[in-house]
Amino acid sequence: MGNFSQLVYLVPLFPLIGFLINGLLWKRMPKTLGGIIGCITILASFCISLGIFFEVKNPSFQGPVIVHLFDFIQSGKLYIPFSFQVDALSSLFLLIITGVGFLIHVYSTSYMHHDEGMVKYFSYLNLFVFSMLLLVLGANYLIMFIGWEGVGLCSYLLIGFWFKNRDFTNAAKKAFVMNRIGDLGFLVGMLLILVSFGTLSFQEFFSQLHSGTTMVTTSTYNWIALCLFIGATGKSAQIPLYTWLPDAMAGPTPVSALIHAATMVTAGIYMIARTGALYSLAPMILHVVAIIGLATALVAATIAIKQYDIKKVLAYSTVSQLGFMFLALGVGAYTTAVFHVMTHAFFKALLFLGSGSVIHAMGGEQDIRKMGGLGKKMRITQMTFLVGCLAISGIPGFSGFFSKDEILANVFTNSPILYGLGIIAAMMTAFYMFRLYFLTFNGSFRGTEDQHHHLHESPAAITIPLIILAILSFAGGYVGLPEVMSEHNAIRSFLGAAVTNFGEHHLAAGTEWTLMGISVAVSVLMIIFAWSVNRKPDFAENKGLAKVLENKWYVDELYDAIIVRPMEALSNILDKFVEKMGIDGIVNGVGKTVRYGGDRLRLLQTGQVGFYIFIMVLGIVVLFSLSFFWIK
Repeated sequence: MGNFSQLVYLVPLFPLIGFLINGLLWKRMPKTLGGIIGCITILASFCISLGIFFEVKNPSFQGPVIVHLFDFIQSGKLYIPFSFQVDALSSLFLLIITGVGFLIHVYSTSYMHHDEGMVKYFSYLNLFVFSMLLLVLGANYLIMFIGWEGVGLCSYLLIGFWFKNRDFTNAAKKAFVMNRIGDLGFLVGMLLILVSFGTLSFQEFFSQLHSGTTMVTTSTYNWIALCLFIGATGKSAQIPLYTWLPDAMAGPTPVSALIHAATMVTAGIYMIARTGALYSLAPMILHVVAIIGLATALVAATIAIKQYDIKKVLAYSTVSQLGFMFLALGVGAYTTAVFHVMTHAFFKALLFLGSGSVIHAMGGEQDIRKMGGLGKKMRITQMTFLVGCLAISGIPGFSGFFSKDEILANVFTNSPILYGLGIIAAMMTAFYMFRLYFLTFNGSFRGTEDQHHHLHESPAAITIPLIILAILSFAGGYVGLPEVMSEHNAIRSFLGAAVTNFGEHHLAAGTEWTLMGISVAVSVLMIIFAWSVNRKPDFAENKGLAKVLENKWYVDELYDAIIVRPMEALSNILDKFVEKMGIDGIVNGVGKTVRYGGDRLRLLQTGQVGFYIFIMVLGIVVLFSLSFFWIK
């Protein structure tokens, strides 16, 4: 056992310290210092995470290592320690969170420099990273749940960061409420594990699953798996709980990159991959995961085709890519899903930060109809954005090609029908991403003269993270080469000890080459089609299906009609009849009765001695009568 795994507590501790310093002193601290503190704490965490990663990668590593910090809950037979688990899965996520997180922090120092609340913003960002690290490091479901709730809170704070805008605060509330719906599922699943297995520790729970010592029925496995999946649909924006994520674009662009590309939305994938041993015993729920994932990938991709807000296109793209990850989980390819999490973190963070660079140059404009020809003035942003588009479209050599191809190959071995639908989603991905690229960077400028005059390349604090992410988006896929290219798949062999794939099938080399050829061919055709359609862009008003897609299949309106408005009507009825007339009526009625009785009794106090003697004699007569007639 090396030294770094015992220092794992420092990884979340540094961002927590950064949050406390910036959070307590944000009104008095200079902006530059706040940014430096925010960046240094994440960099320190990244350095330790790097040490942990290489220690875990060492063949002599005997994992997982449980680092016990203190006793958390101890009541009767229930014992839940505050412990961290260091293994291949958690160490990989540590690198993604702290590595991409650091680049986004550096980018934010320039992007948020003119904002009054910049130091407060960095404190929220640090708290978010702390919560996310807690989520992936926890050695039991309760610690994971604390981090799970923490990222939900931070997303609320960051999405609604510019809280003076009512639309932004509504978007933050929407994210918070929809996440709470999913979190209830996670909580119920966690309680079912506790009741059925008597533990929340991953190691104890999985050892009981493998040994089969507990008398638990298949339906219990299914219910636990389903409840945890409901939790994942909330956090990872799957149907029906996906509508919060596009609205979350209200937050600053680096927030979109951090929360909605690299980290928070992948929490659901991490949780299901971590609980793979359970899902292998609940194949029925795995089918549900695959179908929901594929449906989400298709629906989000269709919506992205007709969006004009640069960040909304990327938001629906994120929802679609998360659908691909759940599709991989649903066919039991857990390591493939985690591989796509990693490559997606690189190219989606790159695309979001690239869009931020464009918005920065355009003076806050996000409508791609008012852009065009930006490549002439923003060469670095254009080239890095192109790398991101090529990666997400699955063009050979770029990271997305390797991970998406592996997902589609695994899906093909399970169901050619699901594979065919997956290919359609991949085609749409290539189309809408290059539609976005051509409308933004090619052609002639369509904005105002003032915007054109101010167009310029972003400063180094923005372009350097873009360049680093572009390199990672190109090179990141080579850790997971397919079998036909290399016998050694580095990421699969690395994750093998922590994550066991379910029902693996191996493809013949010819079949695999054919599948690769199909996915590349359709992507290239879609890129050419996107180029030809958008050479002379036509922004006429959409009609028919195009209008439905522009309005996001009217899902928000549907939820409003069948959930929000009926709930509001029910709330008004309960408020009027139960709250005001019922509960308030009883409480106020008691008060009025006492007051009325007091008013009447007060009349007996006349102050006349004769009246008091009369009452006294009357009382004696009544008492004598009672004793004579009733008491024997």
